[in-house]
Amino acid sequence: MNKPIKRTWMLASALTLGMAVLTPLSAGAEEVKTTDSSSITVQLEHKITGKIKDIYGDGMNLKGNDGKNYFISFYKFSAEQLEKMNLVEGQEISVEGSVVESYSDFYTFEVFKKELPKEVTKEDLTKLEKMFNEIKKLEKEVSAEIEKEATDEEIEKKYEEIEKIHEEMYKIAKPYILANWQPQTFEEYIEDFGFKENNIVIKENDITQLKAIYAEWIKLYKNGDEVKATEKMDEFYKILQPYLDVLYPPQTFEEFMEGWELDIPTETLAKLKTIYENILKADKEENTELSEKLWGEFDHIISEFIKPVPFEEYMSDFEFEVNEADKKQLKPLYEEALALDKKGDFEKAQEKWEAFYKILDPYFEANKDTLISASKVTINGQEYLAQ
Repeated sequence: MNKPIKRTWMLASALTLGMAVLTPLSAGAEEVKTTDSSSITVQLEHKITGKIKDIYGDGMNLKGNDGKNYFISFYKFSAEQLEKMNLVEGQEISVEGSVVESYSDFYTFEVFKKELPKEVTKEDLTKLEKMFNEIKKLEKEVSAEIEKEATDEEIEKKYEEIEKIHEEMYKIAKPYILANWQPQTFEEYIEDFGFKENNIVIKENDITQLKAIYAEWIKLYKNGDEVKATEKMDEFYKILQPYLDVLYPPQTFEEFMEGWELDIPTETLAKLKTIYENILKADKEENTELSEKLWGEFDHIISEFIKPVPFEEYMSDFEFEVNEADKKQLKPLYEEALALDKKGDFEKAQEKWEAFYKILDPYFEANKDTLISASKVTINGQEYLAQ
């Protein structure tokens, strides 16, 4: 179990335009003298061999043969390369790459540029790179403000600046992206839902309407009229919704409760079932306020029957050993925090949790992942070089 890490990301925009944040590299860098006696800093490549622990879409956790933990980013590799690697947990793998300071450092302008159409001019690329780097700078400032516990207003102001730049970047990239956009055919789009595999037949008159609306949506989107395009897609899903309800029926109360393993009296279960069914009804009627209120009632009742994880079991999830002296301090803090949470005294509980994790912080620091931006991967004797 890992301590939650503060990560700040710029989410990808529509039509695959995305951004993240870079911070200056220093880890793994070394000063090298050139022949003209001037000094430059270069990033040294590190080589790690170990076994794959967990796999993600853009990277993996690796336990090195040196006993250290690593997070390896595959941002520089193509989807085709990753498919050929066929990564499996437990496999031994060798990786070469550079150390970076934060997860956001993996997403460089060079990686971002790969997502853009080749037709983007050098002039526009220069503009985009400048704005991209400005976002990196602002993101770094946001991270610093979060660490020093700046006010929400100060942090929000930075995010507003970032969003403005993001919008400007999108304006530049949008014409190129739209010009290269090849939408799915209506038949392909509908097929992806899986209606046919689930024996759900859409009525002919609905198919006719859906196909016409889909064609209008494509035309509007290609013309850059996103507002009307969104309205058109709302029409599309209004017709499709009854079929989606059949394809994805809401869970019954019994299905929802599977795996909870709680000792709840029959009378209380009946009460919970009534509340749950009223939640489904409120959701169907799009009554968000009522749904949230009912979920609050549901959670309040069921929380009485949820037993907290014992201290020893909680600690066993961490990938490191805590010494006995620290365990003696941690156990009462853990139990007091749980008791306060149960009483609803969340402010005091938070103080206990902060004291708890303050003791654990040195362990997290000593066992944190080293972040590697991979440039070469060797697996099953096959080498893959970043593109």
